[in-house]
Amino acid sequence: MRSPDAGQKTHFDDALPGFGVRVSQGGAKSFVVMFGKRRQLKTLGRYPALSLAEARREAKRVQADVETLALPSAERPSLSFAEARERFLRDSAARNKPRTASDYHRLLHRHFAFERSISDLSRSDIVDALEPLQGTPSEQQHAFVAIRTMMNWCARRGLIETSPVPPLRFAHQSRERVLSDEELRTVWKRAKDTGYPYGSIIQLLILTGQRRGEIAGLRRTWIKDNTFVLPPGFAKNKREHRFPIGPMTQKLIDNLPDTGDLLFPSRHDPDKAYNGWGKAKARFDAPLSIEPYTLHDLRRTYSSVMARIDVPIHVTERLLNHMSGTISGVAAVYNRHTYVDEMRDSVAHYDAFLAKVVARC
Repeated sequence: MRSPDAGQKTHFDDALPGFGVRVSQGGAKSFVVMFGKRRQLKTLGRYPALSLAEARREAKRVQADVETLALPSAERPSLSFAEARERFLRDSAARNKPRTASDYHRLLHRHFAFERSISDLSRSDIVDALEPLQGTPSEQQHAFVAIRTMMNWCARRGLIETSPVPPLRFAHQSRERVLSDEELRTVWKRAKDTGYPYGSIIQLLILTGQRRGEIAGLRRTWIKDNTFVLPPGFAKNKREHRFPIGPMTQKLIDNLPDTGDLLFPSRHDPDKAYNGWGKAKARFDAPLSIEPYTLHDLRRTYSSVMARIDVPIHVTERLLNHMSGTISGVAAVYNRHTYVDEMRDSVAHYDAFLAKVVARC
């Protein structure tokens, strides 16, 4: 299909009226569908991420939803919860990032198994499904958002009159967990026994205080002269992040298996970084007899230890790549000191502290 000399051109399908593909000047192709009396145009997704067969099915669904909305409410077909859920998930996959669509799929299948018509669901049904999650506040909040989003989507499409999801408030999840020295020793020993890849990632999180995605995505070409150099766009704040590493970190990296440039490639795709967090952590934590913790708590523990060994807060924030801390705003503009020497001294002190903590492992 030839690209236009300028702008965009839409080619409609003779077999399915209203369905077509829009081609841009640069060659990008996106599937579209026209619907409703006003002949509105909706983008379904970009080719090849969305196949032709999938795009046709989605176009038919969009047009069917419009026809359903045109019917009086009493004449609209009543879907089961499972059918409505699958419609929502198909639309979510076409509109959202893969991670968001995957999270909706997991949450809605795991926590909501209503075996009845979606129009028969009540507020108490939703509350009853959410109450068992009180022991895991974060999961409860995520499940609530997922079912609320789905039900609002159904209401906008006329599949139900109004959403049955009540306005709920959940207890705030504390984010102040800092592991004790004994807990840190326990986690370190478990990581050492677990080994590559997950155990090694945990050890590097403890050793460096970096974010899990930054450790999982590390490349050997980013390690120079005992320094990690995270390129712009990779770190969370999209700026280059340089920080020194100590002897324990360097030794651990030297002993990792040769997997090419990526230190921790995905088991399913060697060109992508490790991403098997949920199940791996559940297996990792199963034998541990400590209070629940998150991987981010290891980062918080690192920061807390730095304070204990008298590392200045602005140096710790440099190590953690915090750009909105003690040196920010106008001060950040004029203070161009890199604190490399101070960071290297701090990392050496931290290494010595950690070596004593885990000495009995």
